[in-house]
Amino acid sequence: MPVCLCMDGDVMRPAEDGEDETSTSMEFPQQQKPAGDGKIFYPPGVKEITDKISNDEVVKRLKMVVKTYMDMDQDSEEEKQQYLGLALHLASEFFLRNPNKDVRLLVACCLADIFRIYAPEAPYTSHDKLKDIFLFITRQLKGLEDTKSPQFNRYFYLLENLAWVKSYNICFELEDCNEIFTQLFKTLFSVINNSHNQKVQMHMMDLMCSIIMEGDGVTQELLDSILINLIPAHKNLNKQAYDLAKTILKRTVQTMEMCIANFFNQVLVMGKSSVSDLSEHVFDLIQELFAIDPLLLTSVMPQLEFKLKSNDGEERLAVVRLLAKLFGAKDSELATHNRPLWQCFLGRFNDIHVPVRLECVKFASHCLMNHPDLAIDLTEFLKVRSHDPEEAIRHDVIVTIINAGKKDLNLVNDQLLAFVRERTLDKRWRVRKEAMMGLAQLYKKYCLHHEAGKESALMISWIKDKLLHIYYQNSIDDKLLVEKIFAQFMVPHSLETEEKMKCLYYLYACLDTNAVKALNEMWKCQNMLRGLVKELLDLHKLPASEANSTAMFGKLNNIAKNLPDAGKAQDFMKRFNQVLGEDEKLRIQLEVLISPTCSCKQAEICVREITRKLTFPKQPTNPFLEMVKFLLERIAPVHIDSEAISALVKLLNKSIEGTADDDEEGVTPDTAIRSGLELLKVLSFTHPTAFHSSETYESLLQCLKMEDDKVAEAAIQIFRNTGQKIETELPQIRSTLIPILHQKAKRGTPHQAKQAVHCIHAIFNNKEVQLAQIFEPLSRSLNADVPEQLITPLVSLGHISMLAPDQFASPMKSIVANFIVKDLLMNDRSVGNMNGKLWTPDDEVSPEVLAKVQAIKLLVRWLLGMKNNQSKSANSTLRLLSAMLVSEGDLTEQKKISKSDMSRLRLAAGGAIMKLAQEPCYHDIITPEQFQLCGLVINDECYQVRQIFAQKLHLALVKLTLPLEYLSVFALCAKDPVKERRAHARQCLLKNISVRREYIKQNSLTQDKLMSFLPEYVVPFMVHLLAHDPDFTKPQEYDMLKDIKECLWFMLEVLMTKNENNSHGFLRKMVEKIKQTKDAQCPDDIKANEKLYILCDVALFVIVNKSTACHLDSPTDPVLPDKFYLAPEKDFQNDKDYLAADMRQMLLTGKPKPAPVLTTVNKALTVPGRKIFKTPVVTSSNTSTTNSSPLSSSPVTVNKNTKSITATEPAESRTQENNENPVIKNEEGKVEKEPSKNVTPNAGKETPPVKRRGRPPKTTAAAPPAAASKDTASTGAGRGRKRAADANSTPSTESAKVSKQQNDEGTNQQIDVQR
Repeated sequence: MPVCLCMDGDVMRPAEDGEDETSTSMEFPQQQKPAGDGKIFYPPGVKEITDKISNDEVVKRLKMVVKTYMDMDQDSEEEKQQYLGLALHLASEFFLRNPNKDVRLLVACCLADIFRIYAPEAPYTSHDKLKDIFLFITRQLKGLEDTKSPQFNRYFYLLENLAWVKSYNICFELEDCNEIFTQLFKTLFSVINNSHNQKVQMHMMDLMCSIIMEGDGVTQELLDSILINLIPAHKNLNKQAYDLAKTILKRTVQTMEMCIANFFNQVLVMGKSSVSDLSEHVFDLIQELFAIDPLLLTSVMPQLEFKLKSNDGEERLAVVRLLAKLFGAKDSELATHNRPLWQCFLGRFNDIHVPVRLECVKFASHCLMNHPDLAIDLTEFLKVRSHDPEEAIRHDVIVTIINAGKKDLNLVNDQLLAFVRERTLDKRWRVRKEAMMGLAQLYKKYCLHHEAGKESALMISWIKDKLLHIYYQNSIDDKLLVEKIFAQFMVPHSLETEEKMKCLYYLYACLDTNAVKALNEMWKCQNMLRGLVKELLDLHKLPASEANSTAMFGKLNNIAKNLPDAGKAQDFMKRFNQVLGEDEKLRIQLEVLISPTCSCKQAEICVREITRKLTFPKQPTNPFLEMVKFLLERIAPVHIDSEAISALVKLLNKSIEGTADDDEEGVTPDTAIRSGLELLKVLSFTHPTAFHSSETYESLLQCLKMEDDKVAEAAIQIFRNTGQKIETELPQIRSTLIPILHQKAKRGTPHQAKQAVHCIHAIFNNKEVQLAQIFEPLSRSLNADVPEQLITPLVSLGHISMLAPDQFASPMKSIVANFIVKDLLMNDRSVGNMNGKLWTPDDEVSPEVLAKVQAIKLLVRWLLGMKNNQSKSANSTLRLLSAMLVSEGDLTEQKKISKSDMSRLRLAAGGAIMKLAQEPCYHDIITPEQFQLCGLVINDECYQVRQIFAQKLHLALVKLTLPLEYLSVFALCAKDPVKERRAHARQCLLKNISVRREYIKQNSLTQDKLMSFLPEYVVPFMVHLLAHDPDFTKPQEYDMLKDIKECLWFMLEVLMTKNENNSHGFLRKMVEKIKQTKDAQCPDDIKANEKLYILCDVALFVIVNKSTACHLDSPTDPVLPDKFYLAPEKDFQNDKDYLAADMRQMLLTGKPKPAPVLTTVNKALTVPGRKIFKTPVVTSSNTSTTNSSPLSSSPVTVNKNTKSITATEPAESRTQENNENPVIKNEEGKVEKEPSKNVTPNAGKETPPVKRRGRPPKTTAAAPPAAASKDTASTGAGRGRKRAADANSTPSTESAKVSKQQNDEGTNQQIDVQR
């Protein structure tokens, strides 16, 4: 039977500080009297629990009570009533505030069971008491923290009981239940740790979830107690608390969503940051909540759209950072489910705040990787940002795309890669470098290593070409980076030789033409730099002297120009040169490195040794060493040596035999063989000694026997470049090679014949005998009746006579006189294809014309071989060539030759004169008239003639082999109707002037030499050439002067870019001096001299209007060429002003337009039978040239001398030649398609012919108008160039093409008629 005790009301004090809570004598708080009769029944065997007993005894008795309650269930009504008093007693202050933790734990366990047993009604009716009880139980749950505690099982029992019964739900009836819940949540989050098993975590979760889900709502304090665990700082401190909070939120999404929305609404929209201590962490919380379950933020996301439009840049930046993480998350579907927010976010790519745009671009990388489906949305915005004014943003666009591409090439579309491709030409080096390196990495991963299959490799196959194209850029940094990319990514030098050469072999076969040229140029530049270093080392072997030091300084300057930052490079190279002079071992290492026999492995060792010698351990950064490394990287042969050439030859043999992997590599066997030979040919120039092996030459002999003409040609050239030792060391190769070369020289293609002759001359000692064996049979077999069999013999004979003039000059003279000139050039045996075209492809040119072109070249080679004019053969040849130009290519004037064939012959004749001018002995005998005829070819009516002639002219000038006077020919390009041709001519001028200025800086020149190289001395030649321009017939007319002004400005603009050494004053002084001379070509012709003086006045007018410094006195007195100018008599003083004031004003501002009288008329009056032009009048424009002249001019409007509309024509044709759909150039220099609407139905009648540019045709010149005959008499009218026209158009279509200028003039004339 249980013991019945009465409460005695004694009060015991609580334990004082320092007292042992386990002491046997202690005071307890006053105990609450039980309800009812006040009796307490204890379980059997349990004595009364009072303050008179020790703690140990209290614990012992409580354990029995706990056991009793544990065994009870809710159905034990009798026991429930019996122990009701005990239940109330256990809730007394004596137990709730007991200092002994064991007592408190046992009491808590009892109370938890009491709530279980008496559920759903608790035996405690006082709200305050319930609050005290649950706060007491909550405090006991802190014991869960120590899993190794002996009492942990009881703490777990307590938690399990509370969770299972959901005891805390009783608190919902309390007014201040939130205090209990908040304390519970904080307690559980604080005690959970990694030592807890899954059951503990599950009970905690059940306990808290029941409170959240069964309550009326979640207060801000309770929400904070959960969310605080998601903040990064807390998350890192207690990962288990973060996981618990995350799991709770996932299970209570529906309940928590509204509470979370309310919180963020107050903070984000209403700005009430005081509602919670977590307000400053809202963006971190949103990110975490989104990661847990996006549904938690269903109502929050629209609020972020509001924040994205904030006026505060920093606030927008924070929101963008947040949304970037949300949209870019791995499995995020936010962009799909919330399109308005996504579109609003994309709008931030165009934010005015730079950090916002930068953050958006960085986000794009993760988005592309995690959400490829959004790439379409991002592409347009990345396109705009790839042109962002901020360098960092353009840079990050590239990083974004490349990082996505490196992860998976399918993540980036062609448009995105095109953005990177475009940025390889960015104005900033950092951006260009990132773009180039990024593309190189993609190429290596997908094209070289084939990590994503052939389709991906094909998708970016353009990268290799694009990267090599960058080698054409002027910046040395770009060139060095291309070389580095080639060595590390395109053909990695770390590969084994066979693999490396296979990579190079097939890369070369797949490159486009421009990329091949760039790669060839790269090897050429590296070889040139090796040559400079070799010359520097050779100078070190000579005794010290002032001349030696000067020579070294020049070499060092040239080397520095091939390194980045030329200024610093020059200083570092001087220092490096000093080290070379002091360290002999270093010189030896460098000599080995640049030796032709140096292998790739030796090169690596040498570079390593040289670098080690120049390394200073105590110096963290060594710019000197970095610069030397740049030099070593450029000159070290990391790819090509004898072993590499052998590997290439083996690959070539496999392609020939059909056993190679050509098809797998994406090239046909024929392409592989041809490109392989071309590759070997290029390498034979830069690494000739690497070819000297019997195996290599045997393979080349096999190539000579192949049917492919280009393969055989390349093989012959390789023999020519590398075979100097064949005769002495490889007699078997020699005996096989000679008959093949003879056969190619006699019956091969023209290119093969040329290379065969040069090869024999280069590698054989008995070259005279060998050449004679070719010359004699060929000279006897010449037959003009079979022109197709003449071409190769003419090529061979020409080159033989050039290479061995002493032996063959005499027999060639009779061949030239009797066959070349008399029988071939002066006869037209066949009638050409009269299709009206000005140019046809090479394969459509008649054999007779091809033979005549080769005959002209033979004449030139024969003369270049002799290098003297003792027999006056050069004079005769020059007269012949001039006659061909005057006759427009039809030397016999029988009109059997087609227009396209005549174009070929004009080009050949002009090129021949230019070629002879490169030889000093022939340059001296070229007359000014012949020079002018040659120069006028650049204004030929055929586009291809102008194009090819300009290229030949530029190449000869840039090599400094052509006299300076020929540079003046480019001034005539201002008249070219095609914008691209004018632009090309201007680039040629810039390049040539730059080369000449650089040459003058590096070489001390005498006054005579200075006249040949100083660019300013081109002005006298230009003035004389323009004065004799056949277009310049009416020197007082505005149209003529406007054209002359444009030609002068075309040259002067480039010359006057800088005023170095008062060059502007020098130019003015030079032109003034010309005005005091007479024209040496026709000194007694008053009109010719007057044109010269007018041209001088126009030139002075241009110079004065361009420069404010031209009036300063020039210390240098200009010298004029005697060949073109005669010094006047002593008393001659030409102070006449040949330009009237009104003409000067028109040249400055343009010709005024006549004002229409009938200003209110909207429609032009029409005249029957006359053309009506509907294009409106151009109100103001500049003369259409590629350079921006400061002297503006207006278009020509109306010819006052014209009586009818149909008689007026423009000053120059605006149609682009040789196109089926020509492009016309308007008055502002813009290109437009030809407007067909400008021609009315009445245009079906005969259209007036377009005025011819340059010299008129002979038919026109034969019967000139009376007024014009006098003007044209002294200018040689009827000779040389014709107007530029469309080669593909027939006369009828040609006449129907009307330029925009004509339309403008026609409109003005309509207004004139209305008057």
